[in-house]
Amino acid sequence: MERDSQLKLYEAVAARLKEAHTRVRSLQVPEGVRMALSRKLLVITAAAKHDLPDAATRLDRLMKDLDEGRFPEDD
Repeated sequence: MERDSQLKLYEAVAARLKEAHTRVRSLQVPEGVRMALSRKLLVITAAAKHDLPDAATRLDRLMKDLDEGRFPEDD
């Protein structure tokens, strides 16, 4: 049973990561902001390999920031 719930979480995180990458690519923001967001997505992807629940939490936070128009500063 635990394995089934872990698989469902993995599938949900994978689908949301794909959606997040698509959203970041389509944003009309300076390139530095897009790169910072892409780095965040790469960190979340790497975290998913070791701590899936933490990665899901981080992804939820990032998606909320995108929804609310909060972006990192342009370097």
